[in-house]
Formats: sequence, structure tokens, C-alpha cells
Amino acid sequence: MTLKKTAKIRLFVEESSLCPEEQILLPEKQSHYLQNVMKQNIGSRILCFDGKSGEYECELVECGKKACRIKVLQKTKDFYACPDIWLLFAPVKKDQTDFIIQKATELGVGKIVPVITERTISDKVKKERFMLQAVEACEQCRRVDVPEIEEAVPLDKLLSDWNPERKLYFMDETGSGKNIREAFVSAAVPAAVLVGPEGGFSEKELEKLRKQPYTEAVTMGKRILRAETAVAAALSCWQALSGDWTD
Repeated sequence: MTLKKTAKIRLFVEESSLCPEEQILLPEKQSHYLQNVMKQNIGSRILCFDGKSGEYECELVECGKKACRIKVLQKTKDFYACPDIWLLFAPVKKDQTDFIIQKATELGVGKIVPVITERTISDKVKKERFMLQAVEACEQCRRVDVPEIEEAVPLDKLLSDWNPERKLYFMDETGSGKNIREAFVSAAVPAAVLVGPEGGFSEKELEKLRKQPYTEAVTMGKRILRAETAVAAALSCWQALSGDWTD
């Protein structure tokens, strides 16, 4: 199946399941983006996905001041759910947190959970903003599913409510954990990766994490990584050793 070269713009359509011949009225924000930012008009081709049925080539068939209408033409990509790996992280400053959300989405996590620890420097978690960041990352990387974004949760509550069937790998800056390759090679899902705050977990938190039967401490070498770097590195290792990079 060959796409026209003009079908480069990609949008997430949340309202319904896409299917050929269906016509969809886009919301004002997306309509403004298509017409005023990307200079699209009637006849232009775009790609759309709904997070559940795949990706489709669509045609812009109507342009109005506040809304555009598209017609679904043909499927270009089947639906594929990313591996069942979650990211848990302590929020950092705004730009770094944005980076974490974007890269975690590109790297295929199924769920993102902000975790409040003793040393977390920012407890301002805007779920709506995080969701927008994740959707934009999906649009850019041609991912066809969209990660869930959870509300922030204190570490103690996270651990007390945890389903022990999901392995929890936490990044241990003290160097006493298992080598990341040994920990992640052929690891089973469901699983989750937990990255702590700037300054790392407190001794009390590390002690509690190590005592849980479903956790495993992981070491990422001799250098101390920034939180956003640790997220990207850990998830890259996971996908390379046990995720869909092995497909």
C-alpha cells in the first residue's frame, strides 16, 4: 500500500473507532492546526489513529472557521499494543518532566505513573498536560496506541497497593543492585521500571523497596545519571533486551 508523499501530518482522533468511508468532524484545536499552522486545505491527505484500531489515511473534505471534516480512506497500519511495561518516576522540573513523558511514550511504555518520594522536588503534576505530551509524542513517532497517565501517588501507597504479579525494577544509585543487562535480559511482562528523584531515594525508601517480594534493585553503571537520562536509558535497555526491539 503506497501513500502519497503529502500524507505526513498525523493526528490522534479520540472520538470514535476509525473505519473506511467514515467522516469525522475534527475539534477546533486540530482544525486550527491543520488550516492555519500546516496550511492544509480540501483534498489534503493526513494520517489518523484512534489508539485502538490502527492508523488510517484520511482526506480533508471540508474546511470551516472552527472545524474541519475528514473522510477515512484506507488503513495504513494495523493496531499494535506496546509491551506491558510501565514507567514510574519522581517528577522533576517542568522541561525535564516533559522530556520524560515524551521519551517514555516514544519508547513504548503502557502506563506512566508520577511517584512522590521524600526528595521529589516538584509535586505539581498536571495530568492533562502529561496526556497532551504523550499524544503529541505518539503522533510524531507513529505509535498506534496511547499510554495511560495516572495521577501522582506517594511511594508508600504505591507499594502498599502494588499487584505482586507485576515485577517492579527500581533504579538503585548506590550500586548494590543487579547489573541492568542481567536484570532485564529476557525479563517477563507485566513489569514496571521505577526511577527516583534528583538525589536518589532516601535510605528509608531503599530499605522498604528492597524488602518487597516483587521488587528488584537495578544498577546502571558507575556514573550517576540525571533522572530524565536514567528514564531514557533504562527503557531503552528494557526494549532492547526484553521488549519489542527484539521482534
